[in-house]
Amino acid sequence: MNQETWQSVCPQYDQYQRSIDAFNTLVPCSFMSLQRRFTQALTTFSMHSQARKQGGVSRILLVNAPDNPIYFNEIVEQVQGATASRVIASSTLDSYDVFGSYRVTESGETVHTPGIISELHEGVLVLSANFLLANPQQWLTVKALVLGQAISPLCSDRKYGKQPAPHSTHDIKIVIVGDRTQFAELEYLDDEIHSGLALFSEIELEIQLSESAINDYLGFVKWLSDKHELPILESSAIHTLMIAGARETEDQRYMPLGLLWHVSILEESALRGNRSSISSDDIEGVIQDRTYRESYLPDRALSDIRDGQVIIETEGEQVGQVNGLTVIDVPGHPRAYGEPARISCVIHFGDGDISDVERKADLGGNLHAKGMMIMQAFVSSALQLEEPLPYSASLVFEQSYCEVDGDSASLAELCCFVSALSDCPINQQIAVTGAVDQFGRVQAVGGLNEKIEGFYHVCQHQGFTGHQGVILPKSNLKHLALNRDVVNSIRNGEFHIWSVSSVDEAVPILMNIPFRDEQKELETEEQPEQETVLGKIAERIEAFDRHAHPMTIFERLRSWF
Repeated sequence: MNQETWQSVCPQYDQYQRSIDAFNTLVPCSFMSLQRRFTQALTTFSMHSQARKQGGVSRILLVNAPDNPIYFNEIVEQVQGATASRVIASSTLDSYDVFGSYRVTESGETVHTPGIISELHEGVLVLSANFLLANPQQWLTVKALVLGQAISPLCSDRKYGKQPAPHSTHDIKIVIVGDRTQFAELEYLDDEIHSGLALFSEIELEIQLSESAINDYLGFVKWLSDKHELPILESSAIHTLMIAGARETEDQRYMPLGLLWHVSILEESALRGNRSSISSDDIEGVIQDRTYRESYLPDRALSDIRDGQVIIETEGEQVGQVNGLTVIDVPGHPRAYGEPARISCVIHFGDGDISDVERKADLGGNLHAKGMMIMQAFVSSALQLEEPLPYSASLVFEQSYCEVDGDSASLAELCCFVSALSDCPINQQIAVTGAVDQFGRVQAVGGLNEKIEGFYHVCQHQGFTGHQGVILPKSNLKHLALNRDVVNSIRNGEFHIWSVSSVDEAVPILMNIPFRDEQKELETEEQPEQETVLGKIAERIEAFDRHAHPMTIFERLRSWF
């Protein structure tokens, strides 16, 4: 039920095979030729290159791009080709280099040092956003410059006084290149920066695949290959590169346009193969080598589980215990990795409160708390209770010693809670990830590839049973690009993937019992009611109401007297 085939968990690009086979005959497609939004913004920006600020026409262009010299140089080349004016680019952080400076000598003589502004006088100046962040006090000078107002050079040394400097006007437009974080900080300098003061565009680092766009992407790869004089890519190598690209974007429908990402893989593959062409095995070998180099922390975490220091069961059944999936992102480590986490729940008599231990211990983030409250609301709605639940629960991530955030564990927590409440055991061979809404629909989460591979490695080292696997949201299937070992295990029946769209689909896989009776209205006396999780919970509540629960120690003592 809901079990996926190995083809579903690995990107399939057979529909593009004709274009892939024709790769070596494709016309190269440069990186900037794919930046249509930026090209349109640059055209608008350049139309007024000879005009001063009039009628709301902006003379500043903000370009969202990675803070990297490679992208900066690509943008500069595009600006130079789009305008007839002179273009000067600078990565300096020194305001004297841009605006010029002067100082007064001991004899009273004024010494001027011209800046880029004086050298350019009119045209386009391309700067890094870091320049303004390093010199926030110069923002007003930049505004005055592009508005055609007179500005003066800066005084670099006031030891012998400061003399009035000559003011001058310039016909200059400015392109500022930075990432979103840098532009967010610029908004603190001037909250009107996006309100007509500047045009905004961005460099896109992904391309959506389609029958028409596949040639653009392949042309881009060919352009990079030709530019860096790399060996020819074999057809199988392009398939492997695209699967790696789907993992990079976390979406099978998109390919990355990252210059560094592609060049690093292709150049390393060329060195590894040392032939006239790059094969699929070369690219796969590079990916495996990188994984090995960066796997010290994941291997140490796996070793703790294998040695029993961290308890993760991959066989048998347990009530109120489920294997959740987490992604660990360590600062300073190049990649995130997946790690299963045991989530447990215990039930006791109470007022219906579900205690989130992580939250109470200040180890749970706001998103995790939100997921917990949504989960509680769904369970209360599904039970159709007229009064508060006569039981209280305690939910916890066992052996977790750092902050837990995100709502991706809410499906696992829900299953754990209803298992403890109904006394229905959970299959420990299956791990769960997914968020739920108040209507029991399972919603997409992030980090699926890492999560699945984390649980797969635990199962691999503890021994495959042939029934192990992961439950995930159906809407996440398009995000999967699992590594070759996991795909082969799924193909061989050692490991499994189940996709679900609701709690009603997830619970039977985990507990081998329906969540609720969907055929209740059709049942007759000859066909008794179906045993369900909600039915077992209702029976437990009725037993409590009839005082059928065991006597407490205080009640026993009182009865003796």
